[in-house]
Amino acid sequence: MWFKRFNSNRFQVNVYKMNRIFIILLLALFFTSCVPTEDLIYLQNKNKTIENNTITPVVLKPYRLQTNDVLSISIKAIDPKLVAIFNPSTAENVNAAIQSEQYLYLNGFTVDDHGNIRFPVIGEVNVLGFTLEETRLKIEKQLLAVYFNKEADIFVRVKLAGFRFTINGEVAYPGTKNLFQDKVSVLEAIANAGDITVVGDRKHVTIIRQLPQGASLHDIDLTDIKVMESPYYYLQPNDYIYVKPLKQKSWGTGKTGIESLGTMLTLLSLLTTTFLILKK
Repeated sequence: MWFKRFNSNRFQVNVYKMNRIFIILLLALFFTSCVPTEDLIYLQNKNKTIENNTITPVVLKPYRLQTNDVLSISIKAIDPKLVAIFNPSTAENVNAAIQSEQYLYLNGFTVDDHGNIRFPVIGEVNVLGFTLEETRLKIEKQLLAVYFNKEADIFVRVKLAGFRFTINGEVAYPGTKNLFQDKVSVLEAIANAGDITVVGDRKHVTIIRQLPQGASLHDIDLTDIKVMESPYYYLQPNDYIYVKPLKQKSWGTGKTGIESLGTMLTLLSLLTTTFLILKK
């Protein structure tokens, strides 16, 4: 009888010790599995390195056209009949408001593999590596040389047919986006993709940029306000943005403290039950 009571007490002590070990391990896992708040907040003034949160504006280099870019080119003159051949009809413009992206793709001027666009009257125009302003001046000069005279007072406008970029990884809505504006920051791009998920790594967002000499990869830290001084803070057309996952995603313990606690309590209950069954 005494021996059985001793074994029973000893067993209870062992269970108590095992539970305590499990709790310590689970608490350690709990604190390492949750995503810290500092990893979720954008543009923090870390170490107070910037006074009054004033950022020096990034000087952007003009974008130089690449193959597969689509241009929207319009021409105006004192006499609208002189430029009718270059511009879509009013009916087409009304339809364009309904399906603008499809319209621009079908009616815009695509830069081919040789860097040329085909333009009415003047034929092929090489624009590869040119800025939009340089392209405008080139088209205007050729039109004045072969079709218009100076008295026509033509006005040429050249714009990209939307700001196109691709975003992938830990965002709500990955894919290729097309924004109708001239300048887009990486934060605007992420906002248009539904923001980075809780388990997305905001400290190491990769920007892949196509350059004439090849692709350039660069990581930026969106939790640091100094990212606004980076030349990669403002995107260029055709940039690719990749948001890596945090380690917490592969651990599978939960994205928040409540989720992690629920997972750990379930695990503790399972281990305790298994231990008790094996001791019987």
